[in-house]
Amino acid sequence: MEQMTDKIKHKIEAAFSPDLLEIRNDSDKHRGHAGDDGSGESHFHLTIVSGVFKDKSRIDRQRMVHTLLKTELNSGIHALALVLRTPEEHNR
Repeated sequence: MEQMTDKIKHKIEAAFSPDLLEIRNDSDKHRGHAGDDGSGESHFHLTIVSGVFKDKSRIDRQRMVHTLLKTELNSGIHALALVLRTPEEHNR
């Protein structure tokens, strides 16, 4: 069975061709809290640097990621923290 981190990675890479992709599983920090299903794959922090975010608002960028990961958000991910930048924003 494919791990959630791998699912996220494959989808993000295919859709956004990121210059940088960092996926941090923070589930262990939330053990026993609301949304912890015991799987160890419920809370994630993503940093994505991609040209596809150019001329997109912060909200539009978040919507793009949430739409892409809709299945995962509906079937296990409880919390998803996002840092979404263009290459120009990242290199400042």
